[in-house]
Amino acid sequence: MIPSSELIINPDGSVFHLHMKPEQLADKIILVGDPSRVKLIETKMDKIIFSGGNREFQWITADYHGELITVVSSGIGTDNIDIVLTELDALANVDFSTREIKATHRTLTIVRIGTCGAMQADTYLGSFIVTEISVGLDGLLNFYGNTEVVFDQEMERTFIDHVKWNPRKANPYCVYSNSDLNKQLFDNPPSNTKIVRGITLAAPGFYGPQGRIVRLSLDDNEINSKLRTFRYKGLRIENYEMESSAVIGLASLLGHRATTVCCAIAGRAEGSVNTEYKDGVSQLIDLILSRF
Repeated sequence: MIPSSELIINPDGSVFHLHMKPEQLADKIILVGDPSRVKLIETKMDKIIFSGGNREFQWITADYHGELITVVSSGIGTDNIDIVLTELDALANVDFSTREIKATHRTLTIVRIGTCGAMQADTYLGSFIVTEISVGLDGLLNFYGNTEVVFDQEMERTFIDHVKWNPRKANPYCVYSNSDLNKQLFDNPPSNTKIVRGITLAAPGFYGPQGRIVRLSLDDNEINSKLRTFRYKGLRIENYEMESSAVIGLASLLGHRATTVCCAIAGRAEGSVNTEYKDGVSQLIDLILSRF
């Protein structure tokens, strides 16, 4: 039995942070960072079945062409993803009345839709960057056990050697998106859609951890140049964002299917940015909904 201090259930039977009840969760889940994107996706749904939220965690479960989909906003960062993924799994796989793990495992399919900074100079702003492998610079999964089943330790060593990783930082870890899900969603894209596949860096911050300099210097001023030349299994580092490693890693450990796709809104190599990116995000959402 899971103690009440470890999995907190609210008096109304909802899970502590999300304020969602087990019967309100669909098997298909879209994660977004910004709560306003939940509202955007809501406008594309046929019927809202449930809705709720707490703080940055806003959610709906809705019907889309006969399929039930839950949409949840996570806010920013892998610390929030730790909360969201753990509570979504608990809603699916813990009996809230007995606090025991259910005998039959329920598998969730999870897609994070976000925005990102493109690392390579030849990646156009507005491209949809699909995470094949995420390198977690955040350290979150290092707190969990049995990670050897999902970590690519050879890639980890190669990455550390290539960039001369400072050992005072969290140890990087490398996790794979669900390949079948990536094929389902992104193979044979529409002709007007630019899909880029590669390695995603999940950083524990937006500024220094992504090599940005505002007033503070970096421990390694050449870090992004080194990252652009890294290659592994024919893939290169395509983008920075802040959640993919936790989404993909925790989902894999918990027995779920997950991937991340981001609309590129900043060109880190040339120092460009597109602040008018909402139409691109909306098109990306439409693509996911049509294939989910």
